[in-house]
Formats: sequence, C-alpha cells, structure tokens
Amino acid sequence: MKIFTSNQIRELDRYTIEHEPIRPIDLMERAAKALARAITEMWGNDTPVVVFAGPGNNGGDALAVARILADQNYKVSVYLFNINDRLSEDCAANKKRVADHKHIRTFVEVTQQFDPPVLDASTLVVDGLFGTGLNKPLAGGFASLVKYINQSPAKVVSIDIPSGLMTEDNTYNIHTNIIRANITLSLQMKKLAFLFADNQQYIGRLRLLDIRLSQDFIAKTKSQYSIIEENEVRKLLIPRHDFEHKGSIGNALLIAGSYGMAGAAILSARACLRSGVGKVTVHTPRKNYNAMQTAVPEAVMQMDREETLFSEAVDAEDFDALGIGPGLGQSENTAIALIAQLRRTTAPIVADADALNILANHRAWMQQLPKGIVMTPHPKEFERMYGNRCNGDYERLAKAREMAEHLQAFILLKGHYSALCLPDGDVVFNSTGNSGMATAGSGDVLTGIITALLSRGYRQREACIIGMYVHGLAGDLAAKEVGKESLIASDIIKYLPKAFLRLED
Repeated sequence: MKIFTSNQIRELDRYTIEHEPIRPIDLMERAAKALARAITEMWGNDTPVVVFAGPGNNGGDALAVARILADQNYKVSVYLFNINDRLSEDCAANKKRVADHKHIRTFVEVTQQFDPPVLDASTLVVDGLFGTGLNKPLAGGFASLVKYINQSPAKVVSIDIPSGLMTEDNTYNIHTNIIRANITLSLQMKKLAFLFADNQQYIGRLRLLDIRLSQDFIAKTKSQYSIIEENEVRKLLIPRHDFEHKGSIGNALLIAGSYGMAGAAILSARACLRSGVGKVTVHTPRKNYNAMQTAVPEAVMQMDREETLFSEAVDAEDFDALGIGPGLGQSENTAIALIAQLRRTTAPIVADADALNILANHRAWMQQLPKGIVMTPHPKEFERMYGNRCNGDYERLAKAREMAEHLQAFILLKGHYSALCLPDGDVVFNSTGNSGMATAGSGDVLTGIITALLSRGYRQREACIIGMYVHGLAGDLAAKEVGKESLIASDIIKYLPKAFLRLED
C-alpha cells in the first residue's frame, strides 16, 4: 500500500473528480456516507453528537456527516468555524444544506465569539476542523478549542486526521494543540504521520475507509513511502523445488555471542535454521561450545581462538551470507576483528546489535562499510550511529534515509512499524508485529531470519521485506496463543513455521 504526501492526496482527489468523473460535492457526499456508516456502527442514535467543522473541505465532510446522522435520528449539534468569512466551495454548499435541515438540533456559525457547548461523558465529538492540508501549528481560538475538547470526557472521532496533526512532519508542532482522538477514520489510505510512535496519542484506534478514489492514479503515481501487505510478500517468495539439497539452498555464517551472551547466538542460529537455509555455521567463543551444541545441534560450530570473545576475522569465502553482531560484546579486540571482517567479506552482510554499537563508537569506520550491507538498529542504536539525538520519529527516519543513501546501505529501523530505508531513498514500512515483541532477543531472531533469506538467494531488498514481515507475523501468531505480556523471543522462533506456512498457502 502506497503512502501519499498531503500534496499527492490533493492530486488524487482532483484526478478522481476529473476522470471518474464525479462532482466534488458528490465525492464529499460519498466520503460522508462512509464516515457516517462507521460512526453508526459504533454508537447508537441515543448518543448526543457535537460536530465541530472548519472552513475547508474537512469541515465540509463534517457538515455532510452531521446531516446524514440527523437523518438517522441522532441528536446533532453543529458548530461551523468561519472566522475569516472564507469557506471552501463545497463546505459552503454543505453549510446551506445543514442550515436548511430541520432535524439538526443546533447550528451555529462561529465568526467571532464562541460559547462552547457542554461536552460530557455521553457526548460524541466529531472533529472536522482541519484535514491533511494543514501546514502549521494551530494557534489562537482553534488551539483553545482543541484544548477544551481534549480536557473534556467526551469521546472524539476525527475525520481523516486529528485536527492539528500535520500529515508528515510534526517535529516542531505544538503538541498540546492537537486533537487527541479516540478513533480516527482515515479516508482511503494511511498517512505518514500515523506510522510514528510519537503520534499514537492523537490517533487512537485507526480505521481506513475506502471511498473509491482513483485506483488508476494510485497505481501509476510513485510514492517514496509504502507499507507492505501480505499479498505483496507472497509474490516475493522463492519456491523450494523438489530436488533441492542443503548445498543448493544456502550456507549461512553467524558471528555471534560472547561469554555470558551465548543466548543471542542461540536465538539467531535457531531463527536462521527455521527460515529455510540449508546450513548454518556459528562462529563463537570457545566457552559457548557446550551451550551451543546442546541448544542448536543442527548448527555447525566454529570456535574462536579466544575463550570469551570474537577476536579475529574468519574466512567467509564459502558462505552465501554473514550475520554479525548479536551478543558480540564491544571489547577493542572484538571491534578490530569486526571491521576486518566487514572489509574482507564479499557475501551479503547483516549487522545488528553490538556490531552497530561498535560502529557507533568508531564512526569513521562507517565509510568503509561494503555497499549493500543490511543494518537493523533500534532507535537508540541508530542515534548512536548517527551521532546525535533526533527530535522525534520523523527526523530519525529522515536521517536514516539520508544514511542509507549515503552509504548505499539497507537500514531497517526497528519499531512497531519497522521502516526499511533503501539505498534509493524509498522507505518500506512493515505492517506486522506487536508490543509483546519488545523483549530481549527479538532483534537477534530478526538477524537470523534475514541472514537465512540472503543465503537462500534473495536480494537485500526482498530479504529485508520478507524478513521483517515474517518476524512480525510470527510474533502476532505467538501473541494470539501466549498473549503479549508473556511473549519471549523463542516464541517468535516457535511460530516461524506457521508464519511461513501462511505465506506459502
């Protein structure tokens, strides 16, 4: 699914109007019917409804919703804010329809002073003040109104996007001046702002409503951002032919674990084996030998000369992919071995955890990274690599995109909507996963999955997309069985077979 900018959303509306063709007022009516239908599915007509409409097309949508709800015997009060005496054409048309509607309980056009209605716990507020066209923080009377709504006990439904929230970048927004919706009814597609943890406090529960905007425009318009869906992942899968053998479906090398951190090596190795690779070799310190042999008998052990740490680069010539970093530690000997390993390995590489922490401590080394390297940082790891704290999720994503382009790397920024930043500047968000996966070892599992997929012959882009999707899907399947509170990293590995089966079905 593509994610459009606010400008592209306006172009999509315009294209639909011109090429369906449909009158703008009729397209607004179509959207309003979908919005009203969603509201009536959640609240009965014994719920008092207060509609706050702004002067633009978002306000026009809200006015049309008010009229449709009134037709269904809802007690609707409407407040249209026309402070500058300038309504959009379709908002003005819907203003006349509402003003003439005999079942609207109250209609007030606010031009100067505003006496706000009582909003109690039984009230449903429909927020239609501002939509995706907003490009600066709310101020003055609108900011006061937003604060009044937020301080009330009323439930709030926002049309398309909570008023005050900008569609993309909210880094310097005034966060007290943004509606905190209980439910956001977004029209046609998700907005970029919806994918950031910073903004979840405003969005509440998100529902997408299909209002039949032009699929032709959506298909042919390039978007820098997209969110991966299951049918797209299925198309990327390489079938396993009947005459495959372990030598033909990938030979993976994992360099992982230090003494006391054998668990990270175990988790990444088990995940790698469960992700379709033919053979996995684990290079780890000597003191991890017994633990590894017991926990992962299917893996080949390659022991470092040191007892407790990774100390020297190894020959990776015969391997199809390298995963490096889980539980590695950050000693100076390990750091020197790491950069030597990265320099000399010609196979695709996945770097995670302590590999990234070492690079963050030796940032000049990042210019020596091989093109096409896959790095899987969580937000704090990325900020250490970047060298500065970021002002929120949008800036962090922008810096990750810049780094991916500069290094020609694949940077998978982990989170609820993990974001894969590609070397060409595009970003692919993941749609699977849950908060139960916020547990130690979850990243080690992801490293193992992606390393296996690279070994199987997938290119970096496809390996990352499939890997993050399957990782999240296995976590979702596990959460259904054990719950989010009790989910641990090994549960994700346990459910990898079911995740792959679902995609292959």
